[in-house]
Amino acid sequence: MVSDLKKVIDQVSREKGVDPAVLIGALEEAVKAAARKKFGTEYDLEVIYNDEMGEVEAFEFKEVVEKVENTHLEISLEEALELDSETEIGDSLGIKMDPDTFGRIAAQSAKQVIMQRLKEAERDIVYDDFIDRRGEIVNGIVQRFDRGAIIVNLGRAEAELPHKEQIPRESYKQGDRIRAYILDVRKISRGPQIILSRTHPNIVAILFENEVPEISERIVQVMQVAREPGGRSKIAVSSKDPDVDPVGACVGMKGRRVQAVVQELRGEKIDIVTWDPDSAKFICNALAPAEITRVIVDEDNHSMEVVVPDDQLSLAIGKRGQNVRLAAKLTGWRLDVVGETKYNEALKDGYKSLLDLTGVGERTATELYDSDYRSARDVAGSTVEDLMVVKGISEEKAEALIAEANLHLHAKPKDDAPKETKKDDVQESETGNAEEEAVSRDEPHLGEVSEAGASDADETDTPVTKISTDES
Repeated sequence: MVSDLKKVIDQVSREKGVDPAVLIGALEEAVKAAARKKFGTEYDLEVIYNDEMGEVEAFEFKEVVEKVENTHLEISLEEALELDSETEIGDSLGIKMDPDTFGRIAAQSAKQVIMQRLKEAERDIVYDDFIDRRGEIVNGIVQRFDRGAIIVNLGRAEAELPHKEQIPRESYKQGDRIRAYILDVRKISRGPQIILSRTHPNIVAILFENEVPEISERIVQVMQVAREPGGRSKIAVSSKDPDVDPVGACVGMKGRRVQAVVQELRGEKIDIVTWDPDSAKFICNALAPAEITRVIVDEDNHSMEVVVPDDQLSLAIGKRGQNVRLAAKLTGWRLDVVGETKYNEALKDGYKSLLDLTGVGERTATELYDSDYRSARDVAGSTVEDLMVVKGISEEKAEALIAEANLHLHAKPKDDAPKETKKDDVQESETGNAEEEAVSRDEPHLGEVSEAGASDADETDTPVTKISTDES
């Protein structure tokens, strides 16, 4: 009997992966509950597992007194001496109880306590196992569907792939194998809840890390990822070794490496671009394969105006603005993409508005223009101190220019405002906020790469004059 209990504890511990101390604690609590079920709560009971004997021992403690008033908690000196010849008045005497006297109902209660504690221990093990695996990709089998969510069997646990974390138009059936990103692990009353994702940007970076040895060896780094699940992703990479081409390493021989990732994402297109510490150069790389004529950087508003040849405008924007939107998410900058013709017209109109100001000749207009005051609207929005930096402008003249510029704008509000497009033109505006989409979801940010050759850019079918990406 002794060896049987120890064997059971060892066997259950191995099969369930539960610490033997947890099982022993559950046994002690179960026997104590059974004893209280039998004798009530008035008794002072204590249950201890004897490892040497391999049994659970229950003791009833009573205080040795001269006159017994409470038979449940006290014992007379005469009776105590029969049990222990060395006992004295005031001692607490432990009397061993026979578990066989607890009865069938008490035994069932003990069994329920043991099963409950065992389930709780198993849940804690699963939680502790997966809480440290957040940010990893796991393999599972589609088990069932629940109100749009996919329940995935991960072996020791079940995970949930919510509808919002599923790639649009991606379908599964029961028994299919699935790879997903562990987004979160929560502790609830029913046990640990494991939340999976197929749309998180990090899944692209991890898939490349699995396919590209240079990334796993930390020679090539994934710097940033921007993604529109099911459509297109852009990933920016850099190399610590000047002899290793980061884009070529990710593409692989005949495109095998990138195609393996594309296949896992069910045909999602992937652009791999070279990351650059220079923001303007990074923007040019991110908008590939479109050619960039000029980039005007506005550090204060964290935005850039990108000028492209008119015949490259549709290529830079992409289908439904997707290319420029992803570039904005990838780089973290707000982007305005304009054609050269529109840009030059805007420059001429702005310069003309400077000449329209009273007291401004070609020389002053040129000085203002070279100091990044491209229109009367820029002058009106400046301060006296800012204008005094411009060559030839004193404090009095700066005050006069600001007042004149404001009068000019109120008198002719449309002179400096962007012109309305005709019906034959289309102006498309897309929103892209890189700070919201940059890889991070409460985890270390991973980089993104994009290459023109990795997947062909889509072109819009409608002529577009200008597109801007603003933060939401």
